[in-house]
Amino acid sequence: MNILLKPLHAIYMLYALLLWLAIMFLILPPIALASLLGKVRGGNITFYFLRLWAHLWFPLVGIWVRKIRKDNNEKGDFLFVVNHRSYLDAAIAVKVMPLPFRPLGKIEMKKIPFFGFIYKQSVVLVDRSSAVGRSNSVREMIYMIKQGVSILIFPEGTTNESDRLLTPFHNGAFRIAIETQTPLKPVLYLDSGTRFPHHHKKMSLTPGRCRVLFLPSVPVAGLTMEDLPALKQQVFNIMEDALKQYTEQPGPVLEQA
Repeated sequence: MNILLKPLHAIYMLYALLLWLAIMFLILPPIALASLLGKVRGGNITFYFLRLWAHLWFPLVGIWVRKIRKDNNEKGDFLFVVNHRSYLDAAIAVKVMPLPFRPLGKIEMKKIPFFGFIYKQSVVLVDRSSAVGRSNSVREMIYMIKQGVSILIFPEGTTNESDRLLTPFHNGAFRIAIETQTPLKPVLYLDSGTRFPHHHKKMSLTPGRCRVLFLPSVPVAGLTMEDLPALKQQVFNIMEDALKQYTEQPGPVLEQA
């Protein structure tokens, strides 16, 4: 059976990759024009084209992304904290996160041909190899928040390849939330690690569902840096408890397209 499935899966992977590239090349010219409008306005326009790409690509490869709202559809500017299991997470974010927002992304990714241009127009770049690079990314995030743009951070810092539901959080997201008095909103990508596991040496994208769980925001009004460890632990516990519920004891949920 596996012998028969492997060629079919290889064809599916090639199809998904070519489709990914074809749509990316289609949206590249308008993104190039949008980049002339500056980091904020141009970046916001870029995300509408990226969302168009995601709305086309996911259903065409047989992946159904569904939002589960446990937050009463809260509105406003947030600092989104999201678990990180897969390279697919960035594409899911483009499809489901409220606009305008910017993710924090590794500076190394901008070197990828063609994709790198789109990438640097749509993320806050961070160079973790130097204190100056990290400081610059923090300043840019604070600037974006002041411009009414939400920020998305993977507080684990990198993709979780362990058997644990979450790996320990870094301080960055919580420091910025306190400094800017921006509420934190936990979001969980429940199935991305199943659809496109990061730890596999070979790519193995598979069709199926990708649920995104939005949890109630965590206020930070009045908190100081002395409260950072407790805030970080509070958010970690909220996210870990929700992951346990949806991975170990899944129950009926209201899903929205």
